[in-house]
Amino acid sequence: MELLKTFGLFALTALAEILGCYLPWLWLKQGHSVWLLLPAAASLAAFVWLLTLHPQAAGRVYAAYGGVYVSMALLWLWAVDSVRPSMTDWLGVGLALLGMAVIVLGSRNV
Repeated sequence: MELLKTFGLFALTALAEILGCYLPWLWLKQGHSVWLLLPAAASLAAFVWLLTLHPQAAGRVYAAYGGVYVSMALLWLWAVDSVRPSMTDWLGVGLALLGMAVIVLGSRNV
């Protein structure tokens, strides 16, 4: 159950980071309102706060978080950008999540 909770927190953290970067992209690349920078800043602040909720050492959290971030980025690609990920994209996600699992599960013995 703890692992599922950690994964969910990582997913929420990744969503906050991606949204915080996507909104300025809309402003800079697609000419949307500069006011998008306000929710972008709030989203990035939420991202930082969410990272502090993990009980592990910061470096380990950042390393493990990377696997979930890769997964969420590809889901974003599919859901928001309407680009279907390729088989190699999914393979990369699987490898990233495997690496995350090694870091998270291996750290329980330390």
